[in-house]
Amino acid sequence: MGYLDNITAIGPRTVGSPENEVLTVNYLIQQIKAIETESTDAHKIFVDIQRPTGSFSIDFLGGFTSYYANITNVVVKLEPRGGAEHAVLSNCHFDSVPNTPGASDDAVSCSVMLEILYTLSKSPEPLQHAVIFLFNGAEENILQASHGFITQHEWAKSIRAFINLEAAGVGGKELVFQTGPENPWLVQAYVFAAKHPFASVVAQEIFQSGIIPADTDFRIYRDFGNVPGIDLAFIENGYIYHTKYDTSDRILTDSIQRAGDNILAMLKYLATSDMLAKSFEYRHGNVVFFDVLGLFVLAYPARVGTIMNYIIAAIAFLYLGKKVFQPKNRAINNLKKFFTAFGLILLSWISTLVTALIVAVFISLVGRSLSWYTHFYVSVFLYGTAAVVKLILVHSLAKKFYYKNTNDQYLGDVFFDASLMIWSILLAMITHIGLCSAFICTLWVAFPLLTKLMIHEEFRQKGATMKFVVMYMLGMFVPYLYMMYLNWTVFEMFTPIMGRSGSEIPPDVVLAGFIVASTMILSSYFINFIYLVKSTKTTLITLTAVFLVTLILVCSGIFFPYSSDAANPKPKRVFLQHMNRRFHDLDGNVVKSDSGIWINGFDYNGISHITPHVPEINDSIRTPCEEWAPFCGLPWILPVHFMFRKNWYLPASAIFPESPIHFEVLTKELTPWNSVRLSFEVSGPSHMSLYIRPHEGSALSTWSLGDGTPVASVGGDYFVFYSHGLQATPWHFWIELTASENHSDGIVSLAIAAHYFFGEDQKSPQLYALQERFPNWTFSSGWIVGLLENTNQVDKI
Repeated sequence: MGYLDNITAIGPRTVGSPENEVLTVNYLIQQIKAIETESTDAHKIFVDIQRPTGSFSIDFLGGFTSYYANITNVVVKLEPRGGAEHAVLSNCHFDSVPNTPGASDDAVSCSVMLEILYTLSKSPEPLQHAVIFLFNGAEENILQASHGFITQHEWAKSIRAFINLEAAGVGGKELVFQTGPENPWLVQAYVFAAKHPFASVVAQEIFQSGIIPADTDFRIYRDFGNVPGIDLAFIENGYIYHTKYDTSDRILTDSIQRAGDNILAMLKYLATSDMLAKSFEYRHGNVVFFDVLGLFVLAYPARVGTIMNYIIAAIAFLYLGKKVFQPKNRAINNLKKFFTAFGLILLSWISTLVTALIVAVFISLVGRSLSWYTHFYVSVFLYGTAAVVKLILVHSLAKKFYYKNTNDQYLGDVFFDASLMIWSILLAMITHIGLCSAFICTLWVAFPLLTKLMIHEEFRQKGATMKFVVMYMLGMFVPYLYMMYLNWTVFEMFTPIMGRSGSEIPPDVVLAGFIVASTMILSSYFINFIYLVKSTKTTLITLTAVFLVTLILVCSGIFFPYSSDAANPKPKRVFLQHMNRRFHDLDGNVVKSDSGIWINGFDYNGISHITPHVPEINDSIRTPCEEWAPFCGLPWILPVHFMFRKNWYLPASAIFPESPIHFEVLTKELTPWNSVRLSFEVSGPSHMSLYIRPHEGSALSTWSLGDGTPVASVGGDYFVFYSHGLQATPWHFWIELTASENHSDGIVSLAIAAHYFFGEDQKSPQLYALQERFPNWTFSSGWIVGLLENTNQVDKI
């Protein structure tokens, strides 16, 4: 806790700031030197401060290119006295996003690494391999420091595996949510070494699908270093992740101890493993892994899982085939009744989903989105009850009108078998696709089938006897318990994300979809009870009443989405940028110039809840898109324009940063291969964004950035994210375009946005005064921006 308190006490550690590049680096070096003096003779400690410069392209956020200069890495190597050829890497980052203390993301991980370095260095037993501790200083700048290390540092060549420590929340259990690629031996190492396991291949496949707008250094080590690893992150309380509330006092000592126990055990295991030296020999196939209530981890090769899944699905199909086609003289009738039940289940699920989505759309249209953000139970009472009511209603109506004279026990049996068929089909399909998460379907086929075989006689008895219910529940205990546990993990991760997922995705629709999916899964083997019980009237009336009362209360606005509770805040996130904009024509004349405060709300509600507190921020000042300018002529720090189409622009006085941006065309030349090469020089603050838009008839063919191949962002414009450390020489780059002979309107437009995240230039008096008027349930992050859009003489060649 001492390390954590001292790092966060430095304040926000934005890349390029003295706090990040000097104060934090000096503190880390001081602590590492103190550890070195107390280390035993069994080890040697080497320390290196790396300040790399480089560039790469990444397909994150729709695709963009990153350029960094003179950023900072603090690298420590602990190795046995006799040296070591191979190494395992442990990675954290000490930088933070602007205006936040960054305790969980990621100062706590760096604190844990310092303590692990101390513990290992004090051990009298030498390690077999080296352990490299990378305290990287530019992760929040979209993974720049890890790229600088793995592609340029001399120690990187010795790394055979890595452990990356991250955060998507504040404290709690650290989840293993990515492993590999392939290399199942790494998962087995975690299974063997971790004292408090918490891991899921489901989380891995969700994260790698791209539906969560986030990424980690894992990608860099995997894609640019070709090194396998394990990615861990704290996931609890993501409501205050990347806000001013991410302070050290909110991270429980138990969470830190738990993470330290797991990571220390993993590093010890890997640093003494013979497999580490030959890690590439063990790179074969993926692995299915999941923890069982945090007690232990089950892991097995994906190929074994595939065989097992197909066998279980085949047994289920054989069982169902035998039920349907025997006796032969009733096969057609049995088949008809079976597929009728199958169709009714699918119909009930579809109608349940449609009903919940209609409610969610209605809530969104009346302006009550995120009513459950602070009160999660509201979502259960609203969408959960709507889903269950519709599900029960469909089957109750089918029982009353379609199955009027059919034996209840027979119906219960048929609908159980129909649910088993659905899960068996899903198991076969998901296994065929190659998803390791198919193990969930395995649970929902194997245990129900086993239960049915054990109590098949009870299924034929009249009425749902207590013995039958108890035996049935015991047989279903494992899949239901695991599914509830998995649901908790999913909702723990996704609910806070809805408060920072942009203005375009209705969060109620997403959450309603999740709740309906959970309802479908958890009810799949209880649908048969609807046909076994005498009446569902009382249940329907009760649940309908709960739904209607909740709906009325939500529409009345009684459930306010956000909270300023000191113990458990759930703030609304708002970004404010006080900016100057200048747009030039081909001759360099200023065609438009304005100043204002550009406002982005990070969730679907926009600024509707803020307007009563700050009346001048309302829908009358919605930001217009300058269609002729790259990225609408707005100063995005990252290419997230497709996520935030609703924003606001409040006119304000001009600002004059002490360190203005400098953007100059150095050379213009026609190449022998008949393309146009333009060279530029840019200098400015530590964070800048470059936009490039080739005009109609021209194309950007190559440039001096990344690997030389331009990567377009969503919409077709090109986005380059630039940052530098404490000091850097002017940024020089060139672009090359092919164009038709007729280009009277120029061949390319460029724009540069300069972001002042710290220092005297960070805020203007007008910006500060506006932020002071925001209610205390908001987290408003503000800074100054200068935007220069220029076609200028670069086009007149």
